[in-house]
Amino acid sequence: MKNLFIVLSLILLVGLFFRPVLVGKLPIPADTIIGFYHPFRDLYSKNYPRGIPYKNSLITDPVRQQYPWKFLVISLEKNFKLPLWNPYSFSGTPLLGNYQSSSFYPLNVIFLFLPFDKAWTILIVLQTILAGLFLYLYLDYFRIHKVASFFGAFTWAFCGFSIAWLTWNTILQTALWLPLLLLAKEHLLKKCSKKWVLIFLLAECSAIFAGHLQVYFYFFLISNVYLAIRIVQTLYKNNIKKNIWKMVIKKYIPFLVLGGVVFFITFIQWYPALQFILLSARSIDQTNWQNDGWFIPWQHLIQFVAPDFFGNPATLNYWGVWNYGELVGYIGIIPFLMSIYAILFRRDKKTFFFGTLFFLSLIFSLPTFIAKIPYLLHLPFISSAQPTRFLFVTDFSLAVLAGLGFDYFIRYKKNIVYPPMFLGLVLGGLWFFVSYLGKNFILPQNLSVAKHNLILPTIVFLVISVIVFYGFLHKNKMIQIILLTILLLITIFDLLRFSEKFTPFSKKEYLFPSTRAIEFLQKNIGNYRIMSTDSRILPPNFSIMYKLQSIEGYDPLYLKRYGELIAALERGKPDISPPFGFNRIITPHNFESRIIDLLGVRYILSLSDLSSSKLKEVFQEGQTRVYENRNALPRVFFVEKIHEFTYSKDKEKALHQLFDQNFNPRVAAVIEYENPDHVVIKRGTRSEKWSVGKVDIISYSENKIVLAVENTGDGFLVLTDTFYPIWKAKIDDSQIKIYRTDYNFRGIFVPKGKHTIEFYTTLL
Repeated sequence: MKNLFIVLSLILLVGLFFRPVLVGKLPIPADTIIGFYHPFRDLYSKNYPRGIPYKNSLITDPVRQQYPWKFLVISLEKNFKLPLWNPYSFSGTPLLGNYQSSSFYPLNVIFLFLPFDKAWTILIVLQTILAGLFLYLYLDYFRIHKVASFFGAFTWAFCGFSIAWLTWNTILQTALWLPLLLLAKEHLLKKCSKKWVLIFLLAECSAIFAGHLQVYFYFFLISNVYLAIRIVQTLYKNNIKKNIWKMVIKKYIPFLVLGGVVFFITFIQWYPALQFILLSARSIDQTNWQNDGWFIPWQHLIQFVAPDFFGNPATLNYWGVWNYGELVGYIGIIPFLMSIYAILFRRDKKTFFFGTLFFLSLIFSLPTFIAKIPYLLHLPFISSAQPTRFLFVTDFSLAVLAGLGFDYFIRYKKNIVYPPMFLGLVLGGLWFFVSYLGKNFILPQNLSVAKHNLILPTIVFLVISVIVFYGFLHKNKMIQIILLTILLLITIFDLLRFSEKFTPFSKKEYLFPSTRAIEFLQKNIGNYRIMSTDSRILPPNFSIMYKLQSIEGYDPLYLKRYGELIAALERGKPDISPPFGFNRIITPHNFESRIIDLLGVRYILSLSDLSSSKLKEVFQEGQTRVYENRNALPRVFFVEKIHEFTYSKDKEKALHQLFDQNFNPRVAAVIEYENPDHVVIKRGTRSEKWSVGKVDIISYSENKIVLAVENTGDGFLVLTDTFYPIWKAKIDDSQIKIYRTDYNFRGIFVPKGKHTIEFYTTLL
């Protein structure tokens, strides 16, 4: 009954936080859509000429990335199609290979039965419930006080890491399975049972499918180091000291078998993701690791006791380094105190493990020499990962320690002086700094923010100090229970206040509304693409929601070849030397380039008048102008001439050919061979012309394109969709080879006559 009461209490508190959902609001920053971007601002310009006010300017990624990706995935899966390809961004890009699309996450089943926005909301709410519930079950396994288990669970559900990444619906979805997996390993070490084998598989597979590779990498390391240590501890506990390493391996074998099962189940996600990563520009076009904010700045450790010392993006007064959400590790004043209790005074192995984990996570997330080693050595994958995400490990460890420390505090009530003294010295030092020294280092307006946001942590500290020093010196159990309840209520208030301040809840009508400009594009676009000349217009990935194909995109992973082509396009010359300067967001603006025509960009959006012989203004909504590019090439066409190059050796020569002033992409194509010795061309590429026939697009969908062609002779067909290995082609049911064409696109040789051509995707 106690467990049920605590679980219901946790759910009730989560419901209290998400109460705006009951009146129809969504826990997603949809207000930034109509507050930041055109043509949505134009829709509300009459009443809000400066845009509708938005709560948190920092949180735009959920609507610019995760929501559209998931929307496309679910729309395909509901039609019994594998979510393999996204034609709406980057002129075509992998969808299943995009790890953050979380295509096979088990909880996606919700989307099959509910409207997408409602299912998205429920999935976000479940994050907080499951995060708290799983940690409660894990802590309760160690038979600590149930109130302490609840305390640690609530802390984890509403800590800085959990709230900062709540609306992404991927990062916390990955992290929340860790305590359940650790619990499964504890039970399996004692006795192998079907129940815990299934729970093990569910937790591990769910974490992999949830959609964030970096967080899962930390998840994987922690869970396996934990398992190795627990095996050794178990053997020593059973007084098995001979041939210890053989026994460790023997104990590990069942878990290796389970790991193999997990690998087999999740192969459908691993393989496409690895394929995409290897072909991406991830390793060459990222933020410089030496920039401020790559590591957690030392001064931002203040946020563990005063989360808004540097302001808050939700109140538009943030003045700290780079990104508030990447740097806030706040777990609450009282949980922080209790974690200190655990570290200082508990002498059990689990406290030592999580205490060590806490300190290691800080060492690798702060700008220490050890943390810089992977970046100095350019280690694959690790050197492109933001170390601030170690806050997952930091906050999880602190939440566990908070539960263990609260248990110590309840049971023993010893050594109660030292942790509050430590925290008092920290807060006192901060007050001394902002009162006397800060004016020499901080702007007056920022100093005022820092002072203001020190008040609440200080008040909380003073109140709990009175409770700790006075209340628990008495032996009256009733008084102790009352004061303990007050500590819990203060923690709940503290973390809910912190969470509500940061998290936006938006009206449903703000979530990707339709506008007249968008309706015009949908009606007239056909099989062409769009682009914008201003980042404030229809930002990358928004086009997914309206089935508009764009040359733009926003993703930590994008194909290297496409990035090189766009870099050359923007530079106006065949220069592909890194860095490209995109840093995840490709938004080309050089609409005069012939590559824009080759990309099939028919409509160009702008907030100002454009002057070009090839452009004609065709529509305007508010400040948003729509121009037609009359030189746009069709999506698919025949060419008269081809230029051949070897893929592995001559790609830069191929690019130079593409940018040659005498090269006309309407009549010629540049093709690359992986192995020219195995290619037989029946016609010369210089003296004889290829036959130019007719081609019609019969159907065009995310995973398949069907064409009808008619030609009086042999021809070469160009399809200006991104070249990628999962795409195959056949003519009249006979398999044919796709050649990389015009540096990034697809091309095939077509025999004379009438034919049906099909481009289609495969998983492998």
